[in-house]
Amino acid sequence: MMSRFDPFRDMERLMSETLRTPASSAMPMDLYRGDDSFVAKIDLPGVDPSSIDVDVEERTLTIRAERREQEGVEQWLSHERPSGTFARQLTLGYGVALDRIEAGYEDGVLTLTIPVAEEAKPRKIQVAHGGGNRLAAAEDVGDIQGEVTSRSDHAETAQAS
Repeated sequence: MMSRFDPFRDMERLMSETLRTPASSAMPMDLYRGDDSFVAKIDLPGVDPSSIDVDVEERTLTIRAERREQEGVEQWLSHERPSGTFARQLTLGYGVALDRIEAGYEDGVLTLTIPVAEEAKPRKIQVAHGGGNRLAAAEDVGDIQGEVTSRSDHAETAQAS
């Protein structure tokens, strides 16, 4: 069975180990894979869109945002929403197209679309076939020929001539 390429495979493990860090409580995130891209949706309610900064350096994607402190409050009765500057980092794998990452902010949700690189996408390999004696045809055009033998440990060896 072939497993799908997933540059975020260690992320879930790291997130479950750290559970709810200050960044994850201030910036909760959903992350999933679509057909040709990964999508991260990060909740940033009450954040000024102009304060959102997303950058990539090497394989690290960093999201920063600021939620300003409510001014003019005489006495807080409940103050559960964090304020200040928050940052969250994601380590990206080698199979994503860093130059084509897109970001959008709507209704308090930052959506990052991280495309899978063309070279990392699964593809079908056509198998050429035909009738007749293929070995004889290969000898005629000078292709590589080989012989397969079986050893007692069930390993196969091919010897090119």
